[in-house]
Amino acid sequence: MRGKGITILCSWITAICLMLTPAAVYAETAGQDTGAGQENSTSEQGTTQDNTLIEAPSGILMEAETGTVIYEKDKDTRRSPASITKIMTLILIFDAIENGTLKMEDTVTTSAYAKSMGGSQVFLEEGETQTVETMIKCIVIASGNDASVAMAEHIAGSEQEFVKRMNERAASLGMENTHFEDCCGLTDSPSHYTTAHDIAVMSRELVTRYPKILEYSSIWMENITHVTRQGTSEFGLTNTNKLIRSYEGCVGLKTGSTSVAKYCLSAVAQRNGITLIAVVMAAPEVKARFRDATAMLNYGFSKCSLYVDEKMSKLPVLPVKKGVEDEVPLVYGSQFKYLNTDGKAITEVKKNLKIHKEVKAPVKKGQQAGEMVYSMDGKELGRVAILYGKTIDKATYGDCLKMIFKEAFS
Repeated sequence: MRGKGITILCSWITAICLMLTPAAVYAETAGQDTGAGQENSTSEQGTTQDNTLIEAPSGILMEAETGTVIYEKDKDTRRSPASITKIMTLILIFDAIENGTLKMEDTVTTSAYAKSMGGSQVFLEEGETQTVETMIKCIVIASGNDASVAMAEHIAGSEQEFVKRMNERAASLGMENTHFEDCCGLTDSPSHYTTAHDIAVMSRELVTRYPKILEYSSIWMENITHVTRQGTSEFGLTNTNKLIRSYEGCVGLKTGSTSVAKYCLSAVAQRNGITLIAVVMAAPEVKARFRDATAMLNYGFSKCSLYVDEKMSKLPVLPVKKGVEDEVPLVYGSQFKYLNTDGKAITEVKKNLKIHKEVKAPVKKGQQAGEMVYSMDGKELGRVAILYGKTIDKATYGDCLKMIFKEAFS
C-alpha cells in the first residue's frame, strides 16, 4: 500500500511541475468572440420623431422592460412638472418600505405645515393620523399635496431634507435635467424642473422596481376615513387620470397641472405583456394631455412586440487550470429582453453560447466568462454576459501538495 502511495506521489509531483509551467491562458472556441456584450438588448430601429403625433410641445413614449424610447418630441427641454413631481416622492416612499424603515401599516401624523398645503389636497387635519398605505392612495389617486408633505416629514424629518434625497435619487437614475424644490410640485419656482425624458425614467423606475404602485394608481374611486377631534367623516378619492376608465389597459400613473406647467401626464398602460409609459408635458388644455397620451400608446402597441427569455438555457461548469478547484460554475449577468418596434412578431429566436473551453486561475466571481448571443433570421438581437459564479484562487505549491497527499493516502 505504501509503494502504491509513493508511485501516486511521484506521478502528482510530475503533474505539479507541468501544471505550474507557464502555458497559454485560454483555448478559445473557433470563431467565437468573448468581448463584453449587452445585458439587456433593445431594438436597433430608430426612434420615431413625428411632431404631428401629439399636440403638446414635449412628449415621449418608452417601453418599461427595456427602457427603449419608441417616440419622442422635444424630450430634453426643461419644464415645470407640477404634480408629476410626486412620482419621485412615491419612489422614496417605496424605497423606505423596501429597506425596512417604513411599513404600510405604520401611522403618519399630519403637521400644521402639511395641512397648510394648497392645490390638490385630501383635507388632512393637523394631528390627524393615517396609515402609510392610505397616504400612498391619497398621493397617487387624488394627488394630495398635504399627504405628500406629511409623508416627506415622516420619512426625512422635514420636507427640505426629503427634497434633498429626491434630488440625490434623481441623480442616481441619470436624470441630468431635473431639479426638485418641493415634494409635491406646487411651487412655481423656475428652479423646479424636469423633462419628458427624465419623467419617463423615474416612471419606469417606480413601476418596474415597485409594481405594487400600479395596484393603487389603477383605482378609480375609493373612500378614506378622516378621524379628527371634530369626529369621523368619509372622503372620496377620485383618480385624476381619466385614462384609467377610457383607455384599455391603463393602470396609472400620475397627472399634474399648474398655470406654469400647464397640463402634464405620465400614463402607464399594459397590453399583451408589454408595458408602455407615455409622458406629456405642457399640453395646452386638460383633454389634450389625454389625447396625446392615447395617440402615443396606440402607436406603441401597434408597433411593439417584446421577447423575454423566460427559460434561460442551463450553463455548463468551466474547467479551471492551476486553481485550488478544478472547475467554476457560470451564471447569467441578467435576463435577456428584446423589444422589436417594426410591427413584426418575434419568432424562432436562436441562442449561441460563446465561452472559453477552460480558464486559468485565478478567476473572480462576477467577472465575464463569455456571452450568450441571441439572433433571429440571421440578425443578432443582442447578448447577455456570462459571469463566473465563484472565485477560484490560483493554486500554490502548498495547495498542490495538500491535494497530492489527500489523493495518495485517502
